[in-house]
Amino acid sequence: QALGQISQRTISTASRRQVENRVPEHQKLFQEDNGLPVHLKGGVKDALLYRTTMGITMFGTIYAIYHLIVSSMPK
Repeated sequence: QALGQISQRTISTASRRQVENRVPEHQKLFQEDNGLPVHLKGGVKDALLYRTTMGITMFGTIYAIYHLIVSSMPK
């Protein structure tokens, strides 16, 4: 019986919350023609994430190539 009351309360309180629909404003942002690629239209945060990802990727690639060269040399 207690489990039924808890589940009833959880379901009923979840339906009362009103969440603002922000999809139309995101659609406007991503559909406007401002010359930016989609992965950078989110602003500074997207640019920072992109540059961080590219930096880590370049570091990993150079690191892997370095270790391939070192391991191919005889000792």
